[in-house]
Amino acid sequence: MDLILAALGLTPWQLWACLASVLLGAFIKGYTGFGASMLWVTSLSLVLPPLEAVPMVLMFEVATSLHLLVHVWKDVEWRSMALLLVGTWLATPLGIYALVSIPANPVRMALAIAVFVAAVLIWRDFKLRSVPGKPATLGVGLAAGLLNGSMAIVGPPVILFYFSSPLGATVGRASMVAYFLGTDTVGTAMFASQGLIGGQLLWRCALFLPVLLFGVALGNRRFLATSPETFRKVALVLLMALAAALFARSVV
Repeated sequence: MDLILAALGLTPWQLWACLASVLLGAFIKGYTGFGASMLWVTSLSLVLPPLEAVPMVLMFEVATSLHLLVHVWKDVEWRSMALLLVGTWLATPLGIYALVSIPANPVRMALAIAVFVAAVLIWRDFKLRSVPGKPATLGVGLAAGLLNGSMAIVGPPVILFYFSSPLGATVGRASMVAYFLGTDTVGTAMFASQGLIGGQLLWRCALFLPVLLFGVALGNRRFLATSPETFRKVALVLLMALAAALFARSVV
């Protein structure tokens, strides 16, 4: 056991804390298709340096998305998902440029308020009458890319896009899984190109992989046993909680 802990660079309490975080986040990812990253980053950063936690989270997201994609492949709405990805990839460098010129906390606060209000409106049955066209979908992707580059937050515009569209819970969840796989794979590659993913992080991810897959399987099974309306409400509550956490981060 001591040799394993030494190879991982973790103390026993750090190992157990990481395992608990990994399992809970994987269950959330398996159930909703989103939300795990913020939980993982927040909780793992309490026991590990952020420079170690963030690339681990990206690898967790890639592994869980690949696992889920096998089950949801046929439900993905590929046209909208591809446009969202293109917009995100195009606008991320602009977001990085904006990072040096725009104060982060006021933007975080505005984003948190906007996401919370939008989630409440969707809860109260606000829906688009039709799936947005190519320009609007690309615009949502551009907004996500700006947020990704400036604040490392990519999800809210895409999550709100799918939950306000008439595509349905199953298609929206599947499309979000595919979308996040695309963004997180690129993010992981960028960290690796900078030499920030070493042998120790890979050993940790290998150890946590069975826990990840188990948690995702549990969450996915729970989703399959849940009505679309219940799923929608749980996912929106989670989105509101993430918005509240983002607001708190902006004022602390």
